[in-house]
Amino acid sequence: MMTGFRLNLSPLKEPLGFVKLVEWLTAIFAFGCCGGFSGKNVISILCGDGSNETLNAMYQYPFRLSQFPLIDKNTTLCNHSVTTTHMMGDSASSAEFFVGVGIVCFLYSMAALLVYLGYMHIYKDSDFGPIFDFVITAILVFLWLVCSSAWAKGLQNVKSATDTEGISGTLALCKGSNVTCEVTEFANMRTLNISVVFGYLNMLVWAFNAWFVYKETRWHSRKFSSQPGPGRHQVPAPI
Repeated sequence: MMTGFRLNLSPLKEPLGFVKLVEWLTAIFAFGCCGGFSGKNVISILCGDGSNETLNAMYQYPFRLSQFPLIDKNTTLCNHSVTTTHMMGDSASSAEFFVGVGIVCFLYSMAALLVYLGYMHIYKDSDFGPIFDFVITAILVFLWLVCSSAWAKGLQNVKSATDTEGISGTLALCKGSNVTCEVTEFANMRTLNISVVFGYLNMLVWAFNAWFVYKETRWHSRKFSSQPGPGRHQVPAPI
């Protein structure tokens, strides 16, 4: 059996290879939309004497909000002395977990495509390749479910921490009876919402792909070969 590289693009025309290509693309969209985000909310402070102040709340991936200052140094706002104040909240663990799973799937899809397009003759002739592929695919389906759910909750925490109520609860100045704080401009979080959608889409695509990988394993072939075919009759045992 030859073990060299044999380029063959025909697997891309079959579900096994085509779905892997789709997985490669959806993984890019998932971690790219999340990991490349940076945004800014504009906060308007209405003082009791009729004057206005403006603050910028800037934040970005991995959304460790406690490291981003609302007020960078001691200053005076609305005739009140305000100390250095940071935003509240930390969604870094869920965001980094989500991006990490996306990168792993991106790399695994590339490696799998390389095997499908160049070493399919080895892949089909061995038991290890298809079984390993199926186990990894099943694990990644589960990881996409977990990380997408965690990131969806983390994103909701980011939105809550950066809206008017969250900012007002963070700034002691906004708790005064004669001072009103309001977020008047919000960062565009469309890409973050898209990342969550692509997270669950990846889970569905990988679950769909798991069936076609399973069909390449010996478990499926043994099950299929054990079923009686049409027109197959039992031969009576000789007396």
